[in-house]
Amino acid sequence: MENKLWKVLGTTFGVAVTLGGTVGTGILRKPGPIAASLHDPSLILILWVLVAIYALLGVSCLLELSLSIPKAGSWYIYAERAFGRYIGFLVGLTSWLGTVTALGFGSYTFSEYLIIVFPSLSPYLVYCAIGILALLWFFHQLGVVMAGKSQEWLSGIKAVALLIFIAICFFYGGGGVFQEQAKAPTGLPLATGIMTALLSIFYAFDGWHTASYFTEENKDPVKSMPKSMFIGVITVAVIYLLINVGILYSLPLETLSSSKLAAADAMKLLFGADMGRWITVFLMLSILGILNTQVMFAPRVIYSMSRDGLFFKAAEKVNAAGSPTTATHLTVFSACLFLLAGKEINERLSDIATFFFVASYLAGFASLLRLRVTEPNLKRPYLVWGYPYLPWILLIISALFLVGTLVTNLGSVVYVVGFVAVSYLVYRKFLVLDQRL
Repeated sequence: MENKLWKVLGTTFGVAVTLGGTVGTGILRKPGPIAASLHDPSLILILWVLVAIYALLGVSCLLELSLSIPKAGSWYIYAERAFGRYIGFLVGLTSWLGTVTALGFGSYTFSEYLIIVFPSLSPYLVYCAIGILALLWFFHQLGVVMAGKSQEWLSGIKAVALLIFIAICFFYGGGGVFQEQAKAPTGLPLATGIMTALLSIFYAFDGWHTASYFTEENKDPVKSMPKSMFIGVITVAVIYLLINVGILYSLPLETLSSSKLAAADAMKLLFGADMGRWITVFLMLSILGILNTQVMFAPRVIYSMSRDGLFFKAAEKVNAAGSPTTATHLTVFSACLFLLAGKEINERLSDIATFFFVASYLAGFASLLRLRVTEPNLKRPYLVWGYPYLPWILLIISALFLVGTLVTNLGSVVYVVGFVAVSYLVYRKFLVLDQRL
């Protein structure tokens, strides 16, 4: 088993990692700003349904790619196969660094909530964030089986907690925004509101693809991957819709529009301010689930890059328990460095990472189209629905989201261009070294 990933994961893990990698604080934070822009609950729910359909159709595309090229690393693997080593290197590096940034930012946010529960820890916020990453690092050294089971448990607890929250909103809510029959704005404010809302919802669904990072470790990917990915995305979509309905049913528009954490405000309105502490604990649990997922899948990217000669050779090492151990060291250590660099730098890096995450989707759909032309005889156990129309439609939609990301973060454009330029120089260095070996 030395230096090979273990094929021990199955359908339950696939569902759990989709839920764990997608559902975070976004669904609890975004309803407020979205309601402030759109007002109309029916329109809000329609937009959530549309993005859910995008994710569901995206799964169909991703299944063709992941089952025809069953290797760890997801977007990197497909881009490298379709467009060559540099594009693969760029997609892989940005995917990994983006996740590392998210790890740093997520652990910092976790520590902020921890301090709400334990105020005495306030002077040690950054050290608490590093501490939680160190604990996850240690746990993931115990192997892929333990890591997989932990993800199933964390996702299961999170799902139950969300369902309890939804039930409470439906049982105790008094009509909220639905009762007010609020109307959406018109003209430019409506168009701007829809675009802003779609971007927010799009980011809340980021993670629908997470199971594809583990295709190589799946015991029977052809049989279990379609079930786990579709069930996972449908579960996320249903939970998201029900949470939105619950929040809209519990809070009046004026309160919801100014809310930075709608779920907590709903509980406070229904049961008083003391409920805030319980919501904080739930938020910590949600963040921990996502951090656990990220510590698990991010190393798979540089593991595969290392195997292909596009990253440090040491990152190819797999320990005796089936974990890409050196890649995990590098991932967690890099996240800790970002933490020590300060919150402002992390926020800027997070903005840049958002652009590259969306670009990865675009690269994936483009890879599917290109591989159908360049490798028509490639064994494809699963075929995407409605080829070539569906991949083209999703590619165009992803491109529009990419433009929207740039427009809403114009200050990040120069950093994106600079990063691409530097990545090419780094790639050339790797290419020279690879040719010498």
